[in-house]
Amino acid sequence: MTAFAAILDALFADPNIGREAVYTSDGGAPVLVRVVSRQVDAISDFGDARLWSETTRVDLRVAEVPTPRPGDRLEIDGNAFLFQGESVRDRERLVWTIDLGPV
Repeated sequence: MTAFAAILDALFADPNIGREAVYTSDGGAPVLVRVVSRQVDAISDFGDARLWSETTRVDLRVAEVPTPRPGDRLEIDGNAFLFQGESVRDRERLVWTIDLGPV
């Protein structure tokens, strides 16, 4: 394990940063995982208008979920979300960033 991977594991394990969630692949069994949630605002241009929207994104370790797909499901604190779009891995290929939408 690299030093960077060990630091990421510590961040995900920190109760102030990481949270427990239940990941279910499309047609698979539920698995308990740790996520770091990010609820950022997105501003998109549409013609001359700028649209503001709330987004929900999570970081998820590749070691826990090696192949996330659109349509997979994540439950955080009793709230259910679906994976939207393609997941993006970080440069070190240790963490997925996933956009979530309501079920």
